[in-house]
Amino acid sequence: MFKTLKTSLLLLFGLQLSACAQDEHYPQSKTFKEMNTPQTNAPTQKLETATFGAGCFWCTEAQFQQLKGVEKVESGYAGGHVKNPTYKDVCTGTTGHAEVTNVYYDPAQISFDELLAAFWTAHDPTQLNRQGNDVGTQYRSVIFYHNEEQKKKAEEYKKKLNDEKAYDNPVVTEISPFTVFYKAEDYHQDYYNLNGSQPYCTFVIKPKLDKFQKVFKDKLKTSH
Repeated sequence: MFKTLKTSLLLLFGLQLSACAQDEHYPQSKTFKEMNTPQTNAPTQKLETATFGAGCFWCTEAQFQQLKGVEKVESGYAGGHVKNPTYKDVCTGTTGHAEVTNVYYDPAQISFDELLAAFWTAHDPTQLNRQGNDVGTQYRSVIFYHNEEQKKKAEEYKKKLNDEKAYDNPVVTEISPFTVFYKAEDYHQDYYNLNGSQPYCTFVIKPKLDKFQKVFKDKLKTSH
């Protein structure tokens, strides 16, 4: 569980946490404040990829879709030993795969550092192989890095969070090299936007998304 916010409001990316902090406790860490690095690059169409596992990919996809600079998010499977797995296969917990999202982003608009902050805010990284009622290795907290720079940043950030005791329990996020991404079945893509009235969307995804939007309100796309 996250440490309880007590007196003063916590600044994350220079944004104030208010009502959302009463129900969802966010890490009290100076590391989060440091990730708001201004982007000085010229606009570019060259996209980079980040791959995150943070529980159910329906939730993660919906959260990262909100951020300015994120051009596309795909749900899929990575990190296992079974080729071309199906959702049914992955749900057995025997494939080694995690539910992940490929986040395609413009580094001129949003940095990998900022995506890392969003990743660690979007779920509880102290839980081993579960998020809420979703239990199994397929729901593990994991970052699949695409290059040495991503690996370095992820490891340094994780270490700082643990050194600063930002959470009551240690961050257990797996940091592993990216190998293969298997795109999930079509009905998993853009799931929340297409199925917002479904019970899981209403009772699980929407509360997470509402809190995420409050924290990153200045980082959201203008359409949200």
